[in-house]
Order: sequence, then structure tokens, then C-alpha cells
Amino acid sequence: MTSFGCCAPLREARAILADAFFRRFPCLSSHDTRCSIYLKLVVVVLHISLVGTVFLFDTNLVQQTKEHPWYTVLYVSVFLAALFQYLFICCSSPGYVVDAMREVNKMYYTSADSSTLDQRQFVPITEDSNSSSTQSISSWQKVVTGLYPPGSASRNWTCDHCKIIRPPRAKHCNDCDKCVLQFDHHCAWLGTCIGKGNHCQFWWYILFETVLCVWTMALYLSYTRSKASKEWWQYIIIIVLFVILSIALIFFSALLIFHTYLILTNQTTFEFTRRRRIFYFRGVPSKVHPFSRGMCKNIFTSCCSREDVLKLEAMPSIEELEARARPYTCVDIVSCRCC
Repeated sequence: MTSFGCCAPLREARAILADAFFRRFPCLSSHDTRCSIYLKLVVVVLHISLVGTVFLFDTNLVQQTKEHPWYTVLYVSVFLAALFQYLFICCSSPGYVVDAMREVNKMYYTSADSSTLDQRQFVPITEDSNSSSTQSISSWQKVVTGLYPPGSASRNWTCDHCKIIRPPRAKHCNDCDKCVLQFDHHCAWLGTCIGKGNHCQFWWYILFETVLCVWTMALYLSYTRSKASKEWWQYIIIIVLFVILSIALIFFSALLIFHTYLILTNQTTFEFTRRRRIFYFRGVPSKVHPFSRGMCKNIFTSCCSREDVLKLEAMPSIEELEARARPYTCVDIVSCRCC
């Protein structure tokens, strides 16, 4: 009982300090926010440890840097690019349906103050709702209706959580509690959704990480084969870090190959894994990718185009899908139909 009594003042002092800290930094009062910041710090420290160990142990590499600085500059550039892409994607927006709705309302009603619109204004209208909200919904519904194939059941368009009408390829994310345009997946490593607004940046991130893993592993192997004197504990550290890099390389390589295929075919992870459950894919041949514009155009649209992130994609007509499903001929191969 005495020990509990002695700890009570410490707990009270800790609570007072924590309360003062959160009043000073209100953005850190949320548990989810703190966990997200801790994760980012762990990722940054892990990157610095994996890369810094090479320069700390390998004196030959330090000497080589003095003689040929371009080699180290290029390696450090890849390292910084990977970290920059990671932090950039963490703070980026995947593109939300609510933002697209605001853009539609700006286009139809330029006099309206878009900053006052939130997703709760787009719930089904009751008799007490004002006429401006009704017009906002009708304008958005007209746009979305033109994106779906004729005869689609409108009851499948509404999100059960947000109560808003979703365009094709959009899906509600339970972690972000928002509907995301061209939803791919929610990445716990990044703490954000991957969607239309940041899928290209995500591909570049896993590319830089893959190159960084291969390059760092090569430097580790070069160090172990060098004739420089090494302590036994240095071998243990290098082996442990090499195993971590090997696991990371397998993970990032698989992601890079898979997302390269998705970009070439203009698909998302959700569409690839849940194709049979998506209502507007019903009746579409399994080998046909409805939103693909050809490999070249898919790459350009995903990585090089300045197309508006909030621009919506329409589901192709049945005639167009049937034309894509026909077998390839010699003329199609010569004309690069797949591109």
C-alpha cells in the first residue's frame, strides 16, 4: 500500500506535464497522430542506420569517396530520394470523393462558397433541406450517372458509411473514414491511402527503395570481402542488417513488379483482387481491363500527364468492351493494339 501511495504523486506530476505538453502541442493529443509520427521516426532512423553503418565500418569506402565522390553522391541521392518520397506520400492526398464533389459544385455554381461544403451536406435530402443542397446533389448525381453503364442499379452507387454517391473506381477506406478516388489500398507503412492522387509517387517510392536495398547489400558484400581488419561484432551487425535488407528487397521487388503491371493495365489492387465483387465489372470478360487506354497511354496518364487528379473516369460501353475482348490478329500486333 505504501508503494502505491509513493507512486501517486509521480503519476499526478506526469499527468500535469502531459496535459501542459498537449496544450502546447494540440496536434499530438491524438493517439493515432502520435503513432504515425513514431512510425515515421522509426523509418527514418532505420534508413539512416542501414546506410550509415556502411560508411562507419568500411574505411575503404570512405577513401573511395575522396577519390571518386560522384559514386557516393549518387548513392546518397538515391537514399535521400527514397526518404523524400516516403515523407511526401505520407503527407499527400490520394484524392477524395468529397473534393471531387466540391469541384463539380464549383463548376456548376461558381457563386457558391465551396469552403463551406463538407461531405455531410450530400446526404439524402429531406423536406427540411434547402434548395442549394438539393441542387448540389442533383448536379453531382448527374455527373456520376453519366459515368456508369446504362441500366446500372443506382443503389450500388451510394456509400454505406459516408452516404454519398461514389463514381466508378471509388471505395470507402475504413482507416481514413473517407471515400477515395481510384482506391488502390490503405498502406499501414505510410499511414495513408494509395489512390489516384499518389499512386505514381508510390511507384517511384518502391522503385527507389528497391534500388537502395540492392546498392546497400552490394556495399555490405564488398565490405565483408575486403581485406580490412574487422571485429567479430562487426560481422554480426553486418549479417543482421543484411538479413533485414534481404527481406525488404523481396518485399519491395514484389511490390514493384505488381504495381508496374497495375500501371501498365490501368488497374488498382482493389480491382485486381476483388474484381468479381465489383458490380460494374459483372459481365466484363476476365482478360479485359475496362479502364485501360493502352500501355503507352496508361504510363503517360499515370506518371507524366498533368491531368487533374479529381477528373473522373467513365465505364466504357458494352460495345467497346466487346471490341477489346476479340482475339489479336496479325494486324493488331503490327499496329501495336496493346499500346
